[in-house]
Amino acid sequence: MNPCIIRFAQADDYEAVEAIMKQVQALHVLWRPDIYKEADPVLSYSDFCEAVTDQAFLVAELDHQVVGLLSFLRRHVASDKQVTRDVLYIENMAIDKAHRGTGIGHQFFDFIRKLAQQDHYDGIELQVNAKNTAAYEMYKSYGFIEKSINMELL
Repeated sequence: MNPCIIRFAQADDYEAVEAIMKQVQALHVLWRPDIYKEADPVLSYSDFCEAVTDQAFLVAELDHQVVGLLSFLRRHVASDKQVTRDVLYIENMAIDKAHRGTGIGHQFFDFIRKLAQQDHYDGIELQVNAKNTAAYEMYKSYGFIEKSINMELL
């Protein structure tokens, strides 16, 4: 497989991004119907455009088609009880179901890692649904390590 082009999203990527977000939302609803529900749109056009303007949304393009997305936040963590840190926090990463398992996730991480190094961030963080074992294993294989575990009492 040829490598994808990882690039910052543009406003005209919205329809392809929304289609992939719907795939992911369906998985979230399946795994956690107590928290997630069907939504249309999953990501509003205005929220997408704001992330595009902030350069906080990446897409993976293969043969001129968007096949994946990654959105992130730039977080400045400062308090009198913690070391001050600047972190890139991955909010969403999703690959079109036809392209999962092909290395696109690793290509996203290569891009975001270079961005973090270039802009002098202290780390990259994300959270993963406990039922999303495929994503969890992919994150581990890339080198992510567990630092916290979220727990819930129902």
